[in-house]
Amino acid sequence: MVTELRDRTGVSVMECKKALTEADGDMQKALGVLSVRAAASAAKKADRTLGAGTIASYTHNTGQVGAMVQLSCETDFVSKNEEFIALARDIAMHISAMRPADTAELLTQPFIKDPSKTVADLVSGATQKFGERTELTNFAVFSVK
Repeated sequence: MVTELRDRTGVSVMECKKALTEADGDMQKALGVLSVRAAASAAKKADRTLGAGTIASYTHNTGQVGAMVQLSCETDFVSKNEEFIALARDIAMHISAMRPADTAELLTQPFIKDPSKTVADLVSGATQKFGERTELTNFAVFSVK
């Protein structure tokens, strides 16, 4: 179960084990525990300086709409991580599909690949996963129509 939870969340083995123990082996409760811990972890790191990040883009297969996103973090080590880069691209894809007006709206939207999570949940999950403050700094949507 620890492995399954780790595969689903990307959180460390020890954190997964603690969450499952706290949830008495219930996978859904353990996911909830990890979600609460991710938010707490993000809050603790809120005052850290963002000195690195990545810019990702997504263009829909029609070529009619696309988006760019700047996902910031503290170090180059995290910014070059494949999972961090993939997260930025997934957020760009979400932005292309949902076309939010601003960052506040974007962060509250259910994520298109997993509607049980918001975009804010993804960002705070990245903070927990990578151990660094992660923030969606900027984005732009481009559309022919």
